[in-house]
Amino acid sequence: MSISNAGMIDSEIKKAVEVILSGGIILYPTDTIWGIGCDATNREAVQKIYDIKQRDDSKSMLVLVNGISMLEAYLETIPLQALNIIKQSDKPTTIIYPGARNLADNLVAPDGSIGIRITSDLFCRKLIAITEKPIVSTSANISGEQSPAAFHKIKTPIREQIDYVVNWRQDETAPSAPSVVIKLEDDGTITTLRS
Repeated sequence: MSISNAGMIDSEIKKAVEVILSGGIILYPTDTIWGIGCDATNREAVQKIYDIKQRDDSKSMLVLVNGISMLEAYLETIPLQALNIIKQSDKPTTIIYPGARNLADNLVAPDGSIGIRITSDLFCRKLIAITEKPIVSTSANISGEQSPAAFHKIKTPIREQIDYVVNWRQDETAPSAPSVVIKLEDDGTITTLRS
């Protein structure tokens, strides 16, 4: 990364941090598709995202963290299988865990589970490190519509409801894909929901 790019990413992170910590909503690049995000511990901010997406809050959204130690803060336990999956994954993988804790109650599924991904994206990792908050990450579309594969495909009605649109990697045109999604049950059962 060049010095000018490093300065730009730091500037964008600073702006995004201010919005996140004030309960606002950002539109930002992730290690998969562009996401709508907020502080995953802030119930009101989470509700704003459901409203933007016109999505029922019984359909939980996933959360980004920046490492195993942060993951531990939001789960009752981390199953051994999860650590193996994280270690062996060669592409972004979201794991749906039982026993969510310390997150906004309207973010957690009715069965107490939560989808969490340890992000490898530099912008996301820095944002999470500075805010010291897990960040919601959900596709930038109205619920039921196709997820946009690049920034330029995000529809104007979505962009207009966001408090801050991150000015980073907006010009990338290569289509990106959502993460792999794996669900872990209390009994140790592993189900791949999206590969």
